[in-house]
Amino acid sequence: MCGSLDIDEARQRRVNRMESLCQVVAKSTPKLSNTQDTKTTNDKNNNSTTITSNNSTPINNQNHNTTTKNTLNRSYKSSLINSIIDGGGNGGGGGVNNSSKLHKDSDCPNDPQQRLAVLSFEQVRRLNDVMNEVVSIHGRGNFPTLEVKLRDLVTVVRSKLEEDPSNGGAGMRVRDIRLNGGAASHVLATESQPYNDLDLIFAVELTSPRNFDRVKAAVLDSLFDLLPEGVSRKRITTCSLKEAYVSKMVKVNDGDRWSLISLGNSRGHRNVELKFVDTMKRQFEFSVDSFQIVLDSLLLFYECSKLPIGENFYPTVVGESVYGDFQEALYHLHKKLISTRHPEEIRGGGLLKYCNLLVKMYKPAQPDYIKTLERYMCSRFFIDFPDINQQQAKLENYLWNHFVGPEEEALKYQYLMLLQSVVEESTVCLMGHERRQTLALIENLAFQVLYQEQQRLNSQQSAVAVAAAANGQPAYVYTNTGFYYPVIPTACYTCTCNSWMACSS
Repeated sequence: MCGSLDIDEARQRRVNRMESLCQVVAKSTPKLSNTQDTKTTNDKNNNSTTITSNNSTPINNQNHNTTTKNTLNRSYKSSLINSIIDGGGNGGGGGVNNSSKLHKDSDCPNDPQQRLAVLSFEQVRRLNDVMNEVVSIHGRGNFPTLEVKLRDLVTVVRSKLEEDPSNGGAGMRVRDIRLNGGAASHVLATESQPYNDLDLIFAVELTSPRNFDRVKAAVLDSLFDLLPEGVSRKRITTCSLKEAYVSKMVKVNDGDRWSLISLGNSRGHRNVELKFVDTMKRQFEFSVDSFQIVLDSLLLFYECSKLPIGENFYPTVVGESVYGDFQEALYHLHKKLISTRHPEEIRGGGLLKYCNLLVKMYKPAQPDYIKTLERYMCSRFFIDFPDINQQQAKLENYLWNHFVGPEEEALKYQYLMLLQSVVEESTVCLMGHERRQTLALIENLAFQVLYQEQQRLNSQQSAVAVAAAANGQPAYVYTNTGFYYPVIPTACYTCTCNSWMACSS
């Protein structure tokens, strides 16, 4: 439903829900829920907590016994999770995407609450760090780089979407906002997880083609408002903003209804992926990238609270695994295990991501079963990219976007050889000459990567040789087997012995 919505009313509704979305946790009591304990249910080990009222005064727990505390805790958590499952109230305060629309995997657990978990304080703290991270959106040509905190960017985009059309807004209702992808895995993991992009999901209604245009206009208007001071805005149009700051735009309106707008054009810097979703049947490739963190309560905390986030005062934030079982997916993330289902439903079959996980030392959770799924991955990949030119473009684009930095660059050759091995062993849908053609393509790309690596090492050697020569030191050379120092000849001298030594015998 796309209708006008007054921004003040939407904000007031979110403020009214602040009481049920924030909590104060006393130092002497355990946390509400700890998602670090994998393979356990959320409700078994719940203990007492202190919940704030409107005036931020903790409810006195001294006059309640342990049973009453646990009952309060379970009731609070259950009501919060149920509100997320049901889609929340108007204005999106804590509501999540309609499950019936966004989650249609028949293999998921029957209990929807198994997909959800409440984040611990450490996870909320890491989430707060991500949201306060300054994002650099680089522009082409003479357009300046936009420096903005992620939380401010999200707030501006949401305001533009919800603002009344008479004031230049889109007049759309945002059901909720989520952090997705590698950034969500970084927040939930016990060890640091690197991530390339910041993926955000805005749940909106996209039943008409006009709504797609409204979403696009809202994002471009947000970029216009984020331009730094001193920049002349008279001649800047939405078309020029699109060319300057948008690297990719995708619109899907066939079965699924969603759109993607990628901000940022600089390799090596994190791009911001804004995804606007109405319905999406398949939202993940593997269990380790299936996490979504609902940001509404945290954004509401930023808006209403004057106190910073601390161990004794932080908002209740809920995460979801669209893979199915949250604790199982979290276990896979901690143990670096690969698990998925129905890879034939993924565009490209998840083949390239699967090999990427393998080269980064992830292990299959079920080795025998994953070997069977490799055939589905390969089959779907060659269905989506049947032509050799399309395969080459896809592989080159994947290498460019997912292997950034010295450590990642060093894995390219190993990745391509691993991909060639999987394609050679598991491809059953291609004719003989097509299969040989694809294998030759991957091999040629691997040789190109190896040649570029050799060139890089040779340039390093030349630089070291010049520096060594300047310091009067011998330079080393690089061969196929490693680095070698040249033999340094010793100085010649004349023997001063003039007589034979006498024999002692």
